[in-house]
Amino acid sequence: MRVGRYRLNRCNDSIYAVTVKRIVVDTNVLVSATLSAGGAARQVLRLCLLEQAQPIIGNALFSEYEDVVSRDALFERARVTADERHVILDAFVSKCRWIHISWLWRPNLRDEADNHLIELAVAGDAAYIVTANLKDFRGSEMRFDSIRVILPAEYLSEEH
Repeated sequence: MRVGRYRLNRCNDSIYAVTVKRIVVDTNVLVSATLSAGGAARQVLRLCLLEQAQPIIGNALFSEYEDVVSRDALFERARVTADERHVILDAFVSKCRWIHISWLWRPNLRDEADNHLIELAVAGDAAYIVTANLKDFRGSEMRFDSIRVILPAEYLSEEH
């Protein structure tokens, strides 16, 4: 059971609260989780669906998810159909906390299209940006020490 930012766990006859850290799940992690039946990306998605991780989302990231999930060519080798991809996205988004971004930081990342992920992480007080593209986040003109940009496998080893 979740209560705010906490997950209530039961051990024997005791109930204790565990803080669930907020994360931004990059689009490439969602794609990898859909393409491969195993692997760290799939496990990150599973943790979000089980509410053991709190993904956050904003309008820009939602639009990016919808766009990518609709690209049939990208999923040619996937076992899931287009309809199933949308069901997965709907289930994932239902577990996300929507964040309104009211301040644009523009950290000037190598890939300008990824700036919104930093802005979302800052606005939503995320502890992590989980991505397979670490190189795109290096060399930013702005640094936010409270946000770690890490691979899915690193996230799993640190948090779960």
